[in-house]
Amino acid sequence: MSWPDIQPRILFQTDAGSPLGRISLAGLLRDHSGVPEKPMRVLGNFAVVYLLKGEGTLKYARGREYKVTAGDFWIIFPEMPHWYGPAKGSRWDEFYLVFSGPVFDLWRAKGMLDPARPVRQLTPPDYWLRRLHEVVAAEPDQLRQICALQQLLAEILADPGGAQEPQWLVRARRLLQTEAAGADKVARMLGMSYETFRKRFAAATGVSPGYFQDRKLIDQACALMVAGPGSLTNKEIAGRLDFCDEFHFSRRFKQIMGLTPTQFRSKLPRKG
Repeated sequence: MSWPDIQPRILFQTDAGSPLGRISLAGLLRDHSGVPEKPMRVLGNFAVVYLLKGEGTLKYARGREYKVTAGDFWIIFPEMPHWYGPAKGSRWDEFYLVFSGPVFDLWRAKGMLDPARPVRQLTPPDYWLRRLHEVVAAEPDQLRQICALQQLLAEILADPGGAQEPQWLVRARRLLQTEAAGADKVARMLGMSYETFRKRFAAATGVSPGYFQDRKLIDQACALMVAGPGSLTNKEIAGRLDFCDEFHFSRRFKQIMGLTPTQFRSKLPRKG
């Protein structure tokens, strides 16, 4: 699902919640001028903003300032006065999502949401926009949405976003995305036992090597499904992505996405 396929508007809004928390608002803004600079805004909730086009400034109270450009993703904290917007006389495109709840308060208490490091670089923008959009578009149930948001945030925050990664991890990511063989072969190629590799990879990324591989495959499956009329059948996708059969593909798809391929297709916008 690329940027032109999602119309600039409020994509999701609700007062409903779950025991873990809630997503109250999500939307896409094109040619936006940012939020008012004076007085600085205090949102009262967590939020994430993903900059799709343009560049400008993100500023927090007490002088903390960041230059941001397309592909930057940042976190807003509930009590922190802030301002962000494009350079004077220009505009930008952004995706935003507002959320709250005890599970995210716990994340912050444990240092997983860190006010000292609010900005990450995520590329390519089309891929990450689709991943963010899926959180609110693929499943209307708030509990499932919160679980999907936690999963995505864990993946984003585990990525150093430009900081230097250990070379074994850089290579592991590349091999897991390109090797048809399983994670056990990748471990051998890295000179590790499978168990050592699994533990080190999970500690560095927040997910197992197998899940990382499957998530990438399911992302490819989603891209094939949103191709519109004439897109591949589930059986054809299973064959193209080297699943042993359609049943195995559908089962893994539901485990990762929270809904079956048929249910996922039914929620896609109809074209033409």
